[in-house]
Amino acid sequence: MRQPRGDSRGILDPARLMRRVRFRRRLPTVALRRWVEHYWLIDWDLTEPFEQRVVPHPAVNVVVQRDGDGPERAELAGVGRKLFSIVLTGAGRVCGVQFRPGGFHPFWRRSVAELTDRRWPFAELADRWPPAAYPDSGICAGTDTERCHALDDLLTSWAPRPDPVNDEVIGLVEAIRTDRSVRRVDEFAAGHGISVRRLQRLFVTHVGVGPKWVIRRYRLHEAIERASGGPPDWAGLAAELGYSDQAHLVRDFTAVTGVSPGTYAGR
Repeated sequence: MRQPRGDSRGILDPARLMRRVRFRRRLPTVALRRWVEHYWLIDWDLTEPFEQRVVPHPAVNVVVQRDGDGPERAELAGVGRKLFSIVLTGAGRVCGVQFRPGGFHPFWRRSVAELTDRRWPFAELADRWPPAAYPDSGICAGTDTERCHALDDLLTSWAPRPDPVNDEVIGLVEAIRTDRSVRRVDEFAAGHGISVRRLQRLFVTHVGVGPKWVIRRYRLHEAIERASGGPPDWAGLAAELGYSDQAHLVRDFTAVTGVSPGTYAGR
């Protein structure tokens, strides 16, 4: 039986996050699992502001947040190519949906690249994407089970359309995520019997970014995850992840996270 992934890939300093907030992952209803990676729920009650930074996955998210007793607000977050940072204050709740890479296309029904590096409040999406009308009932209220059921109802109401080409793309991204030997786009395309041009077109349309970016992002996630446990053998890790040398890994890591690998691993 499938379970939510338990790793912290993409979350910078995950141990610090877990000490400050309640963070959980839950699976959606079975009918939605071909498109949805997991739901993520966060609750907090802080005495001082807390900043969390995330190196985003190649995935679209729907985020519903309520601060204190204020109103809920929902937004659609496309694939983010830069470091994401948020500051939490006071008390609040978030109910999030992380789609599988490529999994939002059956809901959006056109090129997901339109969303890349953008965060759209639902209130601004009504003309562009009619399903974005927000439900009357609060999604952030109630127990974890009730919150997940509310998300199930919301996504089901958007009537996603199964598509064998979309299933193919989701499978291709999963192959990149799980196979660390994937380093070059041309070799990956040849191994799956498709042209580089078609692979690039499929990724831009269904995922929102190209396959080269996806490969590099997943390898960087792996480097961050390994560094979270203490300083690894950087030269060996660079070679394992397909970087030309250790310096290349250091530059990539620092550019995306804002800190050097050595500084991050030594925290």
